[in-house]
Amino acid sequence: MKRRTGQNPDITRTWRPATQAVRGGTARSEFGETSEALFLTSGYAYDCAADAAARFAGEQVGMTYSRLQNPTVQMLEDRIALLEGAEACRSMATGMAAMTAVLLCQLEQGDHLVGGRAAFGSCRWLTDTLLPKFGIQTTIVDARDPQAFADAVQPKTKVFFFETPANPTMDIADMAAICDIAKRHGITTVVDNAFATPALQRPMEFGADVTAYSATKMMDGQGRVLAGAVCGTATFINDVLLPFTRNTGPTLSAFNAWVVLKGLETLDLRINRQSENSLKVGRFLEKRVPRILHPGLPSHPQHDLAMRQMSACGPIFAFEVEGGRAQAHGLLDALELVDISNNIGDSRSLMTHPSSTTHYGVAEDKRIEMGVTENLLRLNVGLEDPEDVIADLDQALTKVGL
Repeated sequence: MKRRTGQNPDITRTWRPATQAVRGGTARSEFGETSEALFLTSGYAYDCAADAAARFAGEQVGMTYSRLQNPTVQMLEDRIALLEGAEACRSMATGMAAMTAVLLCQLEQGDHLVGGRAAFGSCRWLTDTLLPKFGIQTTIVDARDPQAFADAVQPKTKVFFFETPANPTMDIADMAAICDIAKRHGITTVVDNAFATPALQRPMEFGADVTAYSATKMMDGQGRVLAGAVCGTATFINDVLLPFTRNTGPTLSAFNAWVVLKGLETLDLRINRQSENSLKVGRFLEKRVPRILHPGLPSHPQHDLAMRQMSACGPIFAFEVEGGRAQAHGLLDALELVDISNNIGDSRSLMTHPSSTTHYGVAEDKRIEMGVTENLLRLNVGLEDPEDVIADLDQALTKVGL
């Protein structure tokens, strides 16, 4: 009986992404289960004391403690690495655990980071508040302009950190140009790829060194669990990131890993259908609202770049109303089908007002600089019939005078 399927790299790396998403990294026990097994254990037993010592010394293959290794978690990490085209992956308890770990594991007092201006509110808190507490300097630039990264480089610059598409303004960063600048200066490039996932965009193909994810979003895709992941070279994951996570413990639970494994099986189907749906909804809204920020529409100022980097537009976009928070909240309150929620990547359509939710903790002047105004709303288009989503938006827009 084949105990392990998807473990031979000579075979699995030749599989196409849809096959990797279903079978990559799968390990079978002696029972030969077809679905991945869920290993709910904190520790592991050894046949003898010498085996325990050998495992801790790295002289024997095997697991020691679920803060470091777990069979279910390892299957998820192997599968994400395959989808990403990366040598290795390390999972985390949440997306923000991944973002925090990937920065702190390689930065120390006196170092310098250049970060993209448009970013998730908690990511801006990392660059603006947390890193400076440790004596790490940060410079925030408009990631739409690669030259801004070049101009910000200092002798101690160690990391470029940015999102594309960015949350929530949908700014698109030219990954090839930015990564080329980084390589010329020996700088590590970390790309938050949560909005696209490797199903739509693989930053390493454009020169990125590391990708980081909130797997809570499209990878799970059904709003069930929290998870994060970091992908990179085996050297980075094992020698730079692992010592940090080993000792600080942002560990992903086996159950959550199992749920995300199930989500990955349908990722390609979901994200492409949701991309199609979001285009239909976006075309409708483009005729009704003052401004729409949708990378899949020609009206987006970086549409051509987005479509060069992404195979589809993704399910998420933003748009503006004209009456500030009152009208934005009024529109949300008038929705009957679309849920008010700050989550994204869900199979259900969700909308939020970033200024008062996801970016509430960002100082007002910085929110305005990022483009997160009181008029801005962010929409995640789900798997419902897009005509029903359009009908709901239509009646809600009418109620608030748009």
